[in-house]
Amino acid sequence: MNWITNYVRPTINSLFSRREVPENLWTKCGECGTMLFHRELKDNLNVCTTCDHHMAITPRDRFAALFDGGIFTEVKVPEPVADPLHFRDQKKYPERMKAAQKTTGEKDAMLVAQGEIARTPIIAVGQDFSFMGGSMGMYVGNALLAAAERAVELKRPLVLFSAAGGARMQEGILSLMQMPRTTVAVEMLREAGLPYVVVLTHPTTGGVTASYAMLGDVQIAEPNALICFAGPRVIEQTIREKLPEGFQRAEYLLDHGMLDRVTHRKNMRDELTTVLRMLMKQPPAVRGDLPPPDPVAKPATPTEKAAPK
Repeated sequence: MNWITNYVRPTINSLFSRREVPENLWTKCGECGTMLFHRELKDNLNVCTTCDHHMAITPRDRFAALFDGGIFTEVKVPEPVADPLHFRDQKKYPERMKAAQKTTGEKDAMLVAQGEIARTPIIAVGQDFSFMGGSMGMYVGNALLAAAERAVELKRPLVLFSAAGGARMQEGILSLMQMPRTTVAVEMLREAGLPYVVVLTHPTTGGVTASYAMLGDVQIAEPNALICFAGPRVIEQTIREKLPEGFQRAEYLLDHGMLDRVTHRKNMRDELTTVLRMLMKQPPAVRGDLPPPDPVAKPATPTEKAAPK
């Protein structure tokens, strides 16, 4: 009996037991509720294959799809003071930072990179909403200044992908001071005659919208992105009125002249290539990465034909 209990039964159970499925293999769409396989979702740039809902995407994954061959070089950002106000709510600020860094694998909420898209050299900046809501602190201000300085140095356009809940409360007034600092960074690009293109993703709110996110030469947004200063719920509670359908969403803002384009994530690379090359007064990019065709020879005029050799 002990032999059957201790050996035979566990062996049979191990053969027929159901294997556990890892929890991170499937992602539920927040819009339509469809369960999406992680590889299929990643291949589709974190866009739902059922309802076309644009989910959050990290700057590294975005840059891997944006730059030629997924190759880019990070631009170093100066480190700010770790905890200038010694702020504490339910946790100490350094503890929250360490937790966010461990979860995302990033130093802070903004990544700066340089590379090429369709053979067009650019500087790109991406905000990570998964890092404390993409909140704007001193590091974000340093990052945008570093990006602008590198763009001026290399004479390249700057492309910003915004995604933020606003200023970082743990840094108080120092966070709000990044609004004029980043405005100065944008002005550096304008004085150098370099394009500054902003891609607003879901959500872009608060002090980020009130500063560098709305100062682009061209304003592009992803579909159905929430773009605002104060959220719709706060506005409804303040004015005690029902807001229009789709209020503060990308399509609504496009219809009311606040945006230039609303572009699908899968088409963003081609859109940016076209816009940047136009602003930089460069010829259109060659599809398929082929060499440009030879110029067509003009037909000889009758005078040229009759001229003696």
